[in-house]
Amino acid sequence: MAMVDVTVRGAGAFGLSVAYACAARGARVRVIDPNGVGAGASGGLVGALAPHVPENWNAKKAFQFDALDRGAAFWREIEEVGGQPSSYARTGRLQPIADDDALALAKARAETARTLWQGRYRWEVVTAPDWAPITPTGMVIHDTLTGRMFPRKAVAALAAAFVARGGEIVREASDEGAVVWATGAAGLVEMTRAHGRLVGAPIKGQSALLAFDARDLPQVFADTVHIVPHADGTTAIGSTTEREFDDPVGTDTQLDAVIERARAVLPALADAPVIERWAGLRPRARTRAPMLGAWPGKPGRFVANGGFKIGFGIAPEVGRVMADLVLDGVDGIPARLRVEDNL
Repeated sequence: MAMVDVTVRGAGAFGLSVAYACAARGARVRVIDPNGVGAGASGGLVGALAPHVPENWNAKKAFQFDALDRGAAFWREIEEVGGQPSSYARTGRLQPIADDDALALAKARAETARTLWQGRYRWEVVTAPDWAPITPTGMVIHDTLTGRMFPRKAVAALAAAFVARGGEIVREASDEGAVVWATGAAGLVEMTRAHGRLVGAPIKGQSALLAFDARDLPQVFADTVHIVPHADGTTAIGSTTEREFDDPVGTDTQLDAVIERARAVLPALADAPVIERWAGLRPRARTRAPMLGAWPGKPGRFVANGGFKIGFGIAPEVGRVMADLVLDGVDGIPARLRVEDNL
C-alpha cells in the first residue's frame, strides 16, 4: 500500500470494525498489531451480544440498541464481502425469574421494551421451555434482541472482509494519516500512565467451551453466568470478572466455579465435557462506557477502546461513528461515550 489515509492500531473487534468502515468508504487503511488478529479479548469464547435492561434509557443504551439492531445486516455483509462465516445469529436469551417481585419487575420491563425497543423486539415473560435455566417461579424472561457469535471466528471474518476491501494487516509499520488507537487493555494501561490518573484498566475474564450441541437454542443468563450455544455445536460459558490477578492468561479454580454454576443452573450441561479453557484481559474504561472519539490534545489521533463486555455487540456502530469522525470530521458520538469522559 503506497499511501495510507488511516492507520488503525489494534486488530480486535473495535480496530477491525473501524478499519472496515473506513475501507468500505474508499479510504486506504492499514491495521497494525504486533500480536496479530484477535490476540486479545477479541479472541475469546463467549460472544453474548445481549442488551441492557429496557429501562432508565440513556445514550449508552440507545447506542447499544442501534448496534444490536444492525447486527444481522452488519455480519451478513461481513460474511458476503470476506467469504468467511462470522457465526452470528439472533437466537435470543432466557433468564430465570426468582420470585413474585422479580416477576412483577419483568412484566413491567416488558411494557417499557415495547417503546424503547421500537416494537422490533420483545422482552416477555413465558413459561420455561425444556431448554431453560432452573427457575423457582416456573417462568423465564425471553428477549428476542439478543444475538450470539463466536468471537475468534467473528474477528477472523472481519479481518477477511477488511482485506477484501483493499486493507492490509501488518505486525509492524509506521503511522501514516489519521491514527486510531484501538489497543484494548494495554492501551488503557498506557493512557493511565500517560495521564497520571485512572483512565481504564484490564479486567481478567475466564471462560470455557463445552462439547454440547444446542446451536439453534437461545443463550441463557443465570447466576451471573452466560451460556452461549454456538453454530459449530459447542457451548461457551463465562466468565469471571477479576480486577486483581497474577497470571493474565491462566485459568484456575475461579473458572471451575463458573463451570459448576453453569451446570447447576442448566442441568442439560451436567455431563458435557470441557474442551477448552480460556483467559484474557478485557478493556474496561473508568466510566464503564466505551471511549470513542478524538484524543484530546493530539490532533489527528483518535481512540476506540473500552469495549469490555459489549465490544462485539456495539462494533457495527463503533465502526460507523468513528469512520464519520475520522474521514469527514462529523462527530456523532453520543454523550457518555466520549474519550474525554474518561480523562
